[in-house]
Amino acid sequence: MTPRFTIGLIWSLGVAAAALPLPDFDDHVRAAPGADLAAVCARLGNDDTIRDYDPSLRARTASAFRKLFPNAKDVPGEESWPTQAQYRCMNGKVMVCFVGANLPCAKMNAQRDNPGADTFCRDNPDAGGVPAYATGHDTTHAYRCRNGKAEATGTTRQLDQRGFARELWIALPAQ
Repeated sequence: MTPRFTIGLIWSLGVAAAALPLPDFDDHVRAAPGADLAAVCARLGNDDTIRDYDPSLRARTASAFRKLFPNAKDVPGEESWPTQAQYRCMNGKVMVCFVGANLPCAKMNAQRDNPGADTFCRDNPDAGGVPAYATGHDTTHAYRCRNGKAEATGTTRQLDQRGFARELWIALPAQ
């Protein structure tokens, strides 16, 4: 082999290797089916990825539901868990939230400017309040309309350090 051929071959292999995507080991851990979520959260610390219901966590999820909703007559039925229970990692712990009509588990919108409230107020210039269907259920502010303009009147939810509604998330109890 000539030096020119060897250099060309090495260069070609280097270019081809650079075009390949590198594995994202964190995504591999996050996506691993059946992974021990408590171990994943302990390793990752904070991960805002919302995860779907995990049947292996049913008893602990039911316990968390009772703590979060102490006045509920009973925990949801087995068929409800997959659409209601969601998990994420915060400070190395598994956190759980229960989706409902006005119970958003997603990160909240803390912006004071709200295009939905603005539109509602143009159509209802002196409304005493702006409904959640107009502002979005994820807003942290309450609004009223004054002379056709939306005006923030206060906050509706307190946020945790990751930007989620503090009162809707609870740490999953230990086994």
